[in-house]
Amino acid sequence: MSLNTTVSAERPHIAFFGRRNAGKSSVVNAVTNQKISVVSDTLGTTTDPVKKAMELLPLGPVVIIDTPGFDDVGALGALRVERTREVLRKTDIAVLVVDGTLGMTEADNALVAEFRERRLPYLVVYNKVDLLDVVPAAQAQEIYVSAINGTGIDALKEKLAHIVRDEKKEKYIVADLVEAGDTVILVIPIDDAAPKGRIILPQQQTLRELLDHHCSVICCQPEELSATIAGLQKKPALVITDSQAFGKVAKLTPEEIPMTSFSVLFARYKGDLDNLIAGAEALSSLKENDRVLISEGCTHRRQCGDIGTVKLPAWIERFAGVKPRFEFTSGGSFPDDLSVYRVVVHCGGCMLNEKEMQYRQKAAQQAGVPMVNYGIAIAKMNGILDRALEPIIN
Repeated sequence: MSLNTTVSAERPHIAFFGRRNAGKSSVVNAVTNQKISVVSDTLGTTTDPVKKAMELLPLGPVVIIDTPGFDDVGALGALRVERTREVLRKTDIAVLVVDGTLGMTEADNALVAEFRERRLPYLVVYNKVDLLDVVPAAQAQEIYVSAINGTGIDALKEKLAHIVRDEKKEKYIVADLVEAGDTVILVIPIDDAAPKGRIILPQQQTLRELLDHHCSVICCQPEELSATIAGLQKKPALVITDSQAFGKVAKLTPEEIPMTSFSVLFARYKGDLDNLIAGAEALSSLKENDRVLISEGCTHRRQCGDIGTVKLPAWIERFAGVKPRFEFTSGGSFPDDLSVYRVVVHCGGCMLNEKEMQYRQKAAQQAGVPMVNYGIAIAKMNGILDRALEPIIN
């Protein structure tokens, strides 16, 4: 992946919902000018969410998601509807496609109510206006289109672009913590778990953001850190390390130099930092056989020394002095019932969008289960949490 590519997790997620045969997939194809979804008169043609990262003018980089009809029936249909509901967790903008010849149904109104409950910006798109003798005047948050002849499609894209611009918040991983001209050291271990020939996404994104804000960036491995610092004419403004090397890097970084980790920065960037900090306390009170969920947002191939399944469990056992029962999830998988766990330990979420990370934290809060992310947990277990948070909180 090139550094100037906007990753899917950083793109607005625009999801299209609708009853079967409302023309939802046809509208998706018309908006994207691509055959992303299969179109048929047969009910339930879209059986799973279809996701496509793309450049969509005038919106820019987005992720378009087409979903199965939320009125699907039967046992298999219920599973499809559940998959559709899962998409709501990561949706930034919802588009409800309605058959314009039939109008809003009770099911459509229920979905709009859910959008509002979730505080999701949304549009109601009445499709098939080519079949109407008279096109009604559109109300706020409505538009009439025809996926068949293209009527209203450009206007729909303009409306979506307007919502994207209104919803876009200026957020930084690290740039607001440093000044242009500052030197920042990124400590990047290269071990058996490191991907061959590249650096991982949080490191890429942090590096690019610092370069965009005119900082000088030096990358090194932990064993090179002392020499790197000694070779600088002025002290670095910040040292950022991979959380796996937190303990070692903390010892090698002089106290007067601020230090944190990529994962701690992502805790602030994508989630509720205060809640994640509070969640770290649960690690101190674990009991024998407590269930601990370790969840990752990506689905990389596990290797020896994997942080999620090998290193973290060992560190937690040593820190807590007990043997909990560890369970693991990855990618889009996340349990509906978190109440059975004593604590959830989550990765930084670089592969998940902000909406999904906020959903997961909220789900843990509602279940009364503490959640902490990798970086904060590792800093806590190394006794350096206050130091790791100092550059952010101060």
